Amino acid sequence: MKYGDRIRNKDLVSKIATAEELAKLIEDGMIIGVSGFTPSGYPKAVPLALAERVKNSGEKMSLGVYSGASLGPEVDGAWAEAGIIAKRLPYQTNSTLRNAINNGQAEYLDMHLSHTPQYVSYGILPKVDVAIVEAVAITEEGHIIPTTGVGNTPVFVKQADKVIVEINMKKPLALEGMADIYMPQSPPNREPIPITKADQRIGTTFIPCGLDKIAGIIITDLQDKTRPLTPVDEVSKKISANILKFLEKEVELGRLPKNLQPIQSGVGSVANAVLYGLCESSFENLTCYTEVVQDSMLELLRCGKAKMASTTSISPSPEGLVQFEEEIDFFKDRIILRPQEISNHPEVARRLGVIAMNTALELDIYGNVNSTHVMGSRMMNGIGGSGDFARNAYLTIFTTASIAKNGDISSIVPMVSHVDHTEHDVMVIVTEQGVADLRGLSPKERAKEIINNCVHPDYKEKLLDYYNRAYESGYKHTPHILEEALSWHTKFMKTGSMK
Repeated sequence: MKYGDRIRNKDLVSKIATAEELAKLIEDGMIIGVSGFTPSGYPKAVPLALAERVKNSGEKMSLGVYSGASLGPEVDGAWAEAGIIAKRLPYQTNSTLRNAINNGQAEYLDMHLSHTPQYVSYGILPKVDVAIVEAVAITEEGHIIPTTGVGNTPVFVKQADKVIVEINMKKPLALEGMADIYMPQSPPNREPIPITKADQRIGTTFIPCGLDKIAGIIITDLQDKTRPLTPVDEVSKKISANILKFLEKEVELGRLPKNLQPIQSGVGSVANAVLYGLCESSFENLTCYTEVVQDSMLELLRCGKAKMASTTSISPSPEGLVQFEEEIDFFKDRIILRPQEISNHPEVARRLGVIAMNTALELDIYGNVNSTHVMGSRMMNGIGGSGDFARNAYLTIFTTASIAKNGDISSIVPMVSHVDHTEHDVMVIVTEQGVADLRGLSPKERAKEIINNCVHPDYKEKLLDYYNRAYESGYKHTPHILEEALSWHTKFMKTGSMK
């Protein structure tokens, strides 16, 4: 492979090695910081070589693994299968790793994504020993040009004793210039982050590293294993239509400008449906301040409805990735890739007045949201960046289908089995049934708004009955019958249905 324009300091050429040689730099008990975010811009060759070595040799290997968010199967899957992940943070989506977490074979620290770099920088978490980073190129000074996922890479590189760089020839060199790397100082020396508009650039196009830290380089051509796009079903389309009607009404009432506020959107079929719906809406000149750009947000830019998107990761479907790389010159000036410490920073989200749209696994009649735990105990993926935005957005919207498992589960219950977002941070709830605007409402008013507008007909009378009996049986502020509050979950676990 030709890499002359990728490794720009000739002295670094001597550090090129095989994946197997570089994997030897990783030792039992180390903390490994891995580049990438949901799953984009992550290293592949060295992690695979390490997993293969451990499986073949049977040696003891127990690692702490830090990342920006979820990683591809070459890391989360292969390392979990090899049994070498002792502790993982702050987010994951891999089924093998998820099973290891839920079976107690790996510890998992589910974190707000904006908190992770602070925990690393402040020394709250054990320091990073080795950072493994995917790059487009390395500058003459030894600084790293990231690929499509920045995440926490800057803080990992800053703290690590050694940095392994995977130069990915599959990633277009035209990505150079898209990154905007800014690292805030730690308190008490921290100053305001100088972003007042979503399209502002405030940093460098490279991740500071330096020649001395780079312990080894490998040249690869392995593409990200991004996730296929979940089809937009009829339920998602109805949720999208309900959100768009709500936003149009907010504009009519003068609570939002005609071009809205900067949009943050989570991942999944509902998120894609909403953004695709914006392509066909009357809204124009939109901006996005988010953490992940997927197919639908690329389409918003492509169709001209959105002017730009600020993010920490570009993670489209496999087909969308091919199209993105073919159109890289179009997107280069329309996408800014920031560290997640900036893309998810509460200060910036609050200042810009972000509209945050994220997904709930379940919610209760008072507006508390569970984003992470199935039946209260089994981890699904993690809270991700939803909390970073939800508490600090100008407008916070949570979406969910009103039922799951073919109607055997109501997504709206008397009391959630796990709380990720409290009622204080949830402003609007949207299902395919309708919209519940909870702003300015007391707990009893919220309960009536949610039950009347968002609950599936199969469960509406049952929830109204619970609420009315709870109101009559005890204290009136947030009425509950504690013996029954989680009975819907226990019934499902016993019978397979909440009905």
